[in-house]
Amino acid sequence: MGIFEQMEKYGHEQVIFCQHKATGLKSIIAIHDTTAGPALGGCRMRPYDNEEEMLFDVLRLSRGMTYKCAIADVDNGGGKCVIWGDPASDKTGEMFRALGRFVDGLGGRFYTGTDVGTYPTDFVQAKRETPYIVGVPLEYGGSGDSSIPTAFGVLEGIRATAMKLWGSTSLKGKIFAVQGLGKVGAKVAKSLADEGAILMVTDVVQANIDRFFDVVPDAAVVSPDSIFSLACDMLIPCALGAVLNDRTIPELRCKAIVGSANNQLLDEEKHGTMLKDRGILYAPDYLVNAGGLIQVADELHGANPERVLSKTNAIYDILLQVYELAEARNIPTSIAANQLVEERLNRIADIKRIRGSATRSVT
Repeated sequence: MGIFEQMEKYGHEQVIFCQHKATGLKSIIAIHDTTAGPALGGCRMRPYDNEEEMLFDVLRLSRGMTYKCAIADVDNGGGKCVIWGDPASDKTGEMFRALGRFVDGLGGRFYTGTDVGTYPTDFVQAKRETPYIVGVPLEYGGSGDSSIPTAFGVLEGIRATAMKLWGSTSLKGKIFAVQGLGKVGAKVAKSLADEGAILMVTDVVQANIDRFFDVVPDAAVVSPDSIFSLACDMLIPCALGAVLNDRTIPELRCKAIVGSANNQLLDEEKHGTMLKDRGILYAPDYLVNAGGLIQVADELHGANPERVLSKTNAIYDILLQVYELAEARNIPTSIAANQLVEERLNRIADIKRIRGSATRSVT
């Protein structure tokens, strides 16, 4: 499909291609929906194979951010930024300053920060050129490491799923297969180990495995290719997206899937239905991984850790609501979550028809 066809398919408002020759920056910013407020989404850096793969990634990720914001009750819309390059060798401070200039040119329609392949310190550089940056380190006025609330939200999702499956939030003795031991996955796996779970883990980066085993030496390491066929209670995808597809779903031997990776289903309806037909409970990823979003969105109102914790705690109850809705309507959990989001966005759009005032006073 052409670019406009893809934008129409996913419902995007705007796609911006950015290039700065001197720093090597090649980036795409996608703004999906600003019904609830300015677009918010992280910046991912990857050595994409081509422009088509890059565009596919940013469109799916930005759409997911709209749904994540809505289901987490955050007054922002969805956006995303991707950079074409190897974060280990191509990244420079000047590249992120150039990115900051492009973000600034959008005039507040889009806020961004760290994602896969980028770190808070990268956005200290971008923040020199624009105020529309979130997730920088505490010493630069940010709210700290967003992977911490993200991992906490995934744990809340795991507990809600355990309650749905077994009538208890206890994870002791349950078997978890964790794919990805990066910023979030390692924290989730460590928390599972602390609660007495049995772990099987994998990562394509050996250094991530080595770091994890310094902390949890009892976990079993498996190959990346075998993680989907392991007999386990829950599969925890914490790497890249589109891992639940025609090839992997028939291999699954788990009871449920709860992970932090974005866009785990290659096709929401088709592959959500395949999981439902196989009796595998799927926790919609944009809900259970919303903790980091909640934290960086909170920065826009003045960082408040207690407020972040309260909203992230709510992931447990919202996920149980999604499970109940899916059961009542006999639909995949992925579609049930989408329906909750779309109903909320319609209500917000209707509220915003009411003419407000830029200046408000309290008497």
